[in-house]
Amino acid sequence: MTAVLLLGLIVLILLNVPIAFSLLAASILYLVLQGDVPLIAAAQRVVAGTDHYLLLAIPFFFLAAEIMSAGGIMERLVRFSSILVGHVCGGLAHMGVVSNMLLAGVSGSAIADAAGLGRILVDMMRNGGYGRGFAAAITGAAATIGPVIPPSIPFVVYGSIAGVSVGSLFLAGIVPGLLMGLFLMITSYVISKRRGYPLRPRAHMREVLVEGWRAMPVLMLPVIILGGILSGVFTPTEAAAVASAYAFILAKFVMKTISWLELGRVLIRVGRDTAKLMFIIASGSLFAWILAREGVPQAVATGFLSISREPWIVLALINVLLLLLGCFLEPIVILILVVPILAPLVGEIGVNLIQFGVIVTLNLMIGLITPPVGTIMFIMMGIANLRMEEFVKEVAPFFAALVFVLILTTYVPAFVLTVPNWLMAP
Repeated sequence: MTAVLLLGLIVLILLNVPIAFSLLAASILYLVLQGDVPLIAAAQRVVAGTDHYLLLAIPFFFLAAEIMSAGGIMERLVRFSSILVGHVCGGLAHMGVVSNMLLAGVSGSAIADAAGLGRILVDMMRNGGYGRGFAAAITGAAATIGPVIPPSIPFVVYGSIAGVSVGSLFLAGIVPGLLMGLFLMITSYVISKRRGYPLRPRAHMREVLVEGWRAMPVLMLPVIILGGILSGVFTPTEAAAVASAYAFILAKFVMKTISWLELGRVLIRVGRDTAKLMFIIASGSLFAWILAREGVPQAVATGFLSISREPWIVLALINVLLLLLGCFLEPIVILILVVPILAPLVGEIGVNLIQFGVIVTLNLMIGLITPPVGTIMFIMMGIANLRMEEFVKEVAPFFAALVFVLILTTYVPAFVLTVPNWLMAP
């Protein structure tokens, strides 16, 4: 019956049925054919899939990001980033990376970062003499930093599934996120040097201070989120609500860049995006429950451990599996389907579940820039008017840089665990 379940899902996906409906339909087909489970169980599992307090953080992080985008606040981050690194070889590419690193502390979503900053950064780079494909590739690759540097929507979902501290996951993502930015900038520097992209004049200290002051209210948001969680003032879910309230006050009353009408449109978009994501989580919960009922987690664990019980080999196999899945499925779907299966396995070989959460998230973010269905890839292709082969060719060096960071994150636990162990030690 497991074969029927998986085959049904694959067929529905190939027929271009939305993933939430594919998961739900395949699950109901299984229950009907199996016959020993009442269909009311489907409704119960779907409801139970979203009955997690942590998931309340998702709409609030969506709201904070949408308000920041609609309020024109992102432009301040771009100007400040340009002032900081615009004079270095490949400066506009570095500006894109730094802008995404700063925005990562606000949105928690790679797709939101790509859509929000993508056109701004690509246009600036093209006007500055950079190639169209290069501009799209570095902007798309830099957007993958969003869910690794806290806050992070995938970390919230992973924490609710694996039963680990979201606050620890947020802290664990800081160093890997910074490493992603560093290696993307190194790659950009090498490519820009080879291609002779133009330099920009160094900014005066007064410009740095002025733009830094203008961007300061935005830069305070991640400080508020992490500071509140670490100090125990509020939980990660409450931190998301505080972030939304702060973004609203900043955009509406301090900067006065968002109207009530636009705020209404923002709320509609947030409601729509939240509903879509929650429907996927609910349907995926039913599908994952059936997989567990069929003993798939134990079978997968047995299969991996039959190849080797060495942790480094098992982690390598998991990374390959996740990278392949990331080429075909959305990150949240993979989290829902794979984490319940793999979490017991990595626990058995002694891998910390906090570290594993960062490994999984980084794998899934890399998948967003890979064919055939990488969401960020399609966003950047649309913005820059590129063919898929053009984008893939340009993004390949940045893909390699991100995979190198993945290897470091996988095999050097200190990069992931030092910060949470230091700041959240009892």
